[in-house]
Amino acid sequence: MEYSKELIDKIFNYKTISNIEKINRMLEIDATQYTNCGLETTKTEKAIVKKNSRYIYKVISKINPEIGKQFLEHQDK
Repeated sequence: MEYSKELIDKIFNYKTISNIEKINRMLEIDATQYTNCGLETTKTEKAIVKKNSRYIYKVISKINPEIGKQFLEHQDK
């Protein structure tokens, strides 16, 4: 699954699926990014993945502020 901010925004704007399903789809994208990181992944690529995750968590906090805040706080630790 390819990541893009446009895809996250598109999922966020869906009217036909529940908020839980939106969050699940975004977290699936996030998990896929981290799963694709391996031993050969550079520090720059890892930083990009972390930045992408932060964007996903910020969008999740627009849907559910409590859950989004928890993800952002955990990432900062």
